Amino acid sequence: MIGYTCVGTNDLDRSVAFYTDLFAPLGAKVFFKTDRGVGWGVKPGQPMFSVMKPFDAQPATAGNGTMISLLMPDVATVQALHAKALSLGARDEGAPGARSKTFYGAYFRDPDGNKLAVYCITPAS
Repeated sequence: MIGYTCVGTNDLDRSVAFYTDLFAPLGAKVFFKTDRGVGWGVKPGQPMFSVMKPFDAQPATAGNGTMISLLMPDVATVQALHAKALSLGARDEGAPGARSKTFYGAYFRDPDGNKLAVYCITPAS
């Protein structure tokens, strides 16, 4: 049901560098680029992630309680992407680990304070 997600930024160049590096291991590429934002995807017709300067020209702010969750194929990818995000300047919001019998996730905030989760579904033990 999700077509794309979008987070706001006050520093587009910094955000583009952060997300381009973060998403490279997933095979994501830039699908669109304008003076206000950039969107990445893995292939046409699948959900896309974008970062934009706010349309109303007001400062971008991270929503309290707002989070975008990105499905990963396995535990190793969750761990690798979380570590990559932190190496790129993200702030840890929850180390990789099992959150239930079948949910393995990790959490971080990007340089603008937007909260993201990376997770995978694991077999029930």
